[in-house]
Amino acid sequence: MFKTILQVPAPIKVYLTSDIFDACMQLQGQAFRDVPGRKTMRVEIGSKSYFIKQHFGVGWKEIVKNLTVLKWPILGAMTEVRAIKACEKIGIKTTPLVAYGQRGCNPANLQSFVLTEDLGDIISLEELCENGNMTAEMKRVMLVAVANVAAKLHAAGLAHRDFYLCHFVLSRSNAHNNHADLHLIDLHLIDLHRTLFNQTNNSQAIMKDMAGLVFSMWQNGFNAEDLTVLKSQYLPQSPQFWEKVEKRAGALLAKYNSQKFQARLNQERAKIK
Repeated sequence: MFKTILQVPAPIKVYLTSDIFDACMQLQGQAFRDVPGRKTMRVEIGSKSYFIKQHFGVGWKEIVKNLTVLKWPILGAMTEVRAIKACEKIGIKTTPLVAYGQRGCNPANLQSFVLTEDLGDIISLEELCENGNMTAEMKRVMLVAVANVAAKLHAAGLAHRDFYLCHFVLSRSNAHNNHADLHLIDLHLIDLHRTLFNQTNNSQAIMKDMAGLVFSMWQNGFNAEDLTVLKSQYLPQSPQFWEKVEKRAGALLAKYNSQKFQARLNQERAKIK
């Protein structure tokens, strides 16, 4: 039996129907992600903009698939709710929590949602790299900022599990300030719905996080010297840890560039458009 949860502030409730949970699950807006069992959208409530992730149930097939490889499946929005609160506690900026809810008894069709503030006109570090607008000095400052976030996150026992440059964002105006002051980089870590908790610093999940980050760096023009900077600013780790990281990052790069993966990616993008 899962606990029914509903936390919606009064200023949001006034714009919704009497059944608040159903109203949140039926909100419509601009889709940013639409995959089986989960939808992410920007929505307007009153005069303000928010992001909502609606979870409609992962199904028994997904649950069994995870359990057979000894992974606990992510059943809904409450993982992200918990992760946002944990990040705020350790000083990592993310999407501020506004409302959330969970309802249902069956883990396969558990319904839930999380509503967060819209960060406004933001750009990801991946986009910045693609646009080619970063000087070498700015690139180095961004890399140190990312390493600091990674160190805080992993020291607290949290593993993001989608730890790529596209999930590090900052305001577009801040991004175009061509300064080298680390304290002025207002970096936010987003998309926390797959977060794992209570991880040791050198666990498999933490290693995979760093492999994802290194893969993302290689994909976006960072080099061996940049990797040395990342290592120096991150938590102390063994040479064996970094060997595993680089080996997995290489495998991720090969997979990403495969025909099969690119076809699936294009299909997802087309669906959103």
